[in-house]
Amino acid sequence: MKLLLDENLSRRIIPFIQAEYPGSTQIALLGMEQSNDKDVWDYAKQNDFVIVTRDADYPDLSALYGQPPKVILLRTGNQSKAAVIHLLLKAKDAIETALSDDDKACVEIF
Repeated sequence: MKLLLDENLSRRIIPFIQAEYPGSTQIALLGMEQSNDKDVWDYAKQNDFVIVTRDADYPDLSALYGQPPKVILLRTGNQSKAAVIHLLLKAKDAIETALSDDDKACVEIF
C-alpha cells in the first residue's frame, strides 16, 4: 500500500515509513503543494495511492466521487512527526484490514 501524505503532514515522515509503506510520498515532494484537493485526489487515483490527511475534505470527496483512492483520516489533532510515524506503523495491520473491504473508502484513526 502506497501512502500519499497531504501537505498538512510533514514530508520528513516519508523515510521512516518506507519499509512498511513502500512507494509512499508527500504532496510537497511531488511539487504539488499549490494543488487543490481535487487535483490531489485525481493524482492519488491515477497513481494508486491511499491519501493520508487531517483534512475532512477528502472523506467528502470520497462520498462525492467514490473510490479509489481510499483515505486515511487522522483524527489525532496536531501531533509531532514522531507521533504520526508511530501511529501509521502501529496501525498498519488495522489500516490494511479495513481498507481491504471494497465497501470501505475511508478509515479514521484516533
